[in-house]
Amino acid sequence: MANTSLQSPASLSVGNIPTVAPMGTMKKPSAVLGFIAGGIAACGAVTITNPAEVIKTRLQLQGELVRQVPGTNRIYTNFAQALAHVAKHEGIRGLQRGLGCAYMYQIMMNGTRLGLYDPIKHSIHSLLKTDPRKNNNIVNIIAGGTGGVLSAVLASPLFLVKTRLQSFSSHEASRVGHQHYYRHTLDALRHIYKTEGLRGLYRGVDASMMRTGAGSSVQLPLYDVVKQNLIKVGGLENGALCHALSSLISGFFLCIVMNPFDIISTRMYNQAPDPITGRGGMLYRSPLDCAVKTIKAEGVKALYKGFTAHYFRIGPHTICTFVFMEQVKALFERLNLY
Repeated sequence: MANTSLQSPASLSVGNIPTVAPMGTMKKPSAVLGFIAGGIAACGAVTITNPAEVIKTRLQLQGELVRQVPGTNRIYTNFAQALAHVAKHEGIRGLQRGLGCAYMYQIMMNGTRLGLYDPIKHSIHSLLKTDPRKNNNIVNIIAGGTGGVLSAVLASPLFLVKTRLQSFSSHEASRVGHQHYYRHTLDALRHIYKTEGLRGLYRGVDASMMRTGAGSSVQLPLYDVVKQNLIKVGGLENGALCHALSSLISGFFLCIVMNPFDIISTRMYNQAPDPITGRGGMLYRSPLDCAVKTIKAEGVKALYKGFTAHYFRIGPHTICTFVFMEQVKALFERLNLY
């Protein structure tokens, strides 16, 4: 049975026989319930993957704008060593640094982009007068990218705070990048607004829009295609195993596309403010300026710093998010809500 990752009632099956609603009777998916389902799913996933996100952030900031000299020692050498290092010196609190903010960010970001994916697809099909039951990669890419950009704008202040909380280390010898000290998420938001204004809260939003837009335009449509082929060609049932494999495969390609944008976003968000004015960024004027300076100082390979940590974060996160998402939405459908 070929259906999308974010199922609608018209694409459910009874037993092994697909049931398809007549053309024109397919109900438009609810953005509100999609937001709730996406937020619940993402919060469940981030609880598991937040340690990998902390490690990814540290690896991406290590050696910022400094070309690595062969033979020199680094604090973090790879994902496994970094995980053990943080666990040893900062404990579980260090590994789960920024988790509270991550919950808020996931609700806002993934709730929005996952919740809007189906409604935007449905609206595009209605505008083009095409069959919403048939897979259309162009429509999927547009819907995924649009939802991703909108979610990035809404969630940018939380991504800013999350990045700064995760980059901070209580162990002095483990510190990389500029260190911002905040007691908690609300303290961070209040401090940034007080010292840098609304513009400070949205610093780096352009980098985040590119990151999330690019990621969503790949992740959601690719998940659809992979899942459909695993069902059609691979003969898998539309269940948890199929969803997990689809997530693993789409997550790998998502990392390839997203990692350069992720590096730029992390550095744009974490940079220190101008020491004279207290506003703006000390190192980078824009995402393009960040990319150029990073490549010039550290080489093209720097855009893929932390790739393994990124996949260990995004692979399981993608699996958990989509598996949880499918189950939550299936519950909504059984209750005739979605």
